Amino acid sequence: MNSGFYNILKANFLISSDAVKNWRFIVFCTLLAIIMIACSHSAERKVHKIAALNHQVLELRSEFLDVRSSLMKLKMESTLTSKMAGRGIKPSETPPNKIKIKITD
Repeated sequence: MNSGFYNILKANFLISSDAVKNWRFIVFCTLLAIIMIACSHSAERKVHKIAALNHQVLELRSEFLDVRSSLMKLKMESTLTSKMAGRGIKPSETPPNKIKIKITD
């Protein structure tokens, strides 16, 4: 057992007569490890991008709600009346009349 352990520590499997097979396997494992690392980096990059986009969506949604509420306040009749009173425009006392047009052939 000690001689096998020392052979591994001395890396005899890399310099022995059938070392070509071992080197091919080591290169193959190295390439697989590089591909795995690249894929994990790509996945992490996508996760960070998704998180940033989700944060941006939340910001845009809150901005939309804020603008919509301010628009609702501006569209209220009391707000319009108060803003137009400064220009001398008042709401009508009489309701508008409906105009009917009869089209004959």
